Amino acid sequence: MSWKRLGDRQPDQLRNHSFQLDFIENPLASVVIECGKTKVLCTVSIEDRVPKFLLNTGQAWLTAEYRMLPGATNTRHSRELMKLSGRTQEIQRLIGRSLRAAINLQGLGERTITIDADVLQADAGTRTASITGSYVALAHGINKLIAAGELRKSPLIEPVAAVSVGLIDGEAYLDLDYPEDAKADVDLNVVMNGKLELIEIQGTAESSSMTRSQLNKMLDLAETGIKELLAAQQEALQHSAG
Repeated sequence: MSWKRLGDRQPDQLRNHSFQLDFIENPLASVVIECGKTKVLCTVSIEDRVPKFLLNTGQAWLTAEYRMLPGATNTRHSRELMKLSGRTQEIQRLIGRSLRAAINLQGLGERTITIDADVLQADAGTRTASITGSYVALAHGINKLIAAGELRKSPLIEPVAAVSVGLIDGEAYLDLDYPEDAKADVDLNVVMNGKLELIEIQGTAESSSMTRSQLNKMLDLAETGIKELLAAQQEALQHSAG
């Protein structure tokens, strides 16, 4: 193995992950997810309105916004005010698509659920951490609505989690940190549900191509990591309920 991971982490080993629920009080639900040094605040808000295309349908909507705070990186990251970068738009749309796959929006009435993912500290994997943490925040918020009598049953379909995988010198590595992400020849972001069905795959050959067998290896690694993340999500939610 030519690439040595920080902390002697194995190629198929996730970074340490944790979830801190109710980090702030004002939203319906909030979670800080930590993936190694990456930290993302995920919040869930709900409003009694929907976009125009859903008026008078009785159907809810779920959307997401993603931002990286100025102090999230080693050098100050400028705030995106009037115009969002292409990267930011891409990531928040990914988060929205991923979380809509987790919930049945038909039985919620005309409400809009907004997921906000704010990166507090970035060490790669911010989009995958945002998805994994946002699902916990969403499920926690739904549990609160049920406990308050605002929902009779949960509209959640399946949990959703995401992880990155990359090729470095032809070898596959799970859950890349920043030095690995910068070094990787191929970068892959994978989103799966609780049945380990694929929701989305984003793959890019940064400096070299990949073979089908390498892609299969990366998907196998992603599935291994997502199994662990799904279990960690469930544990965090059970702990909060208890």
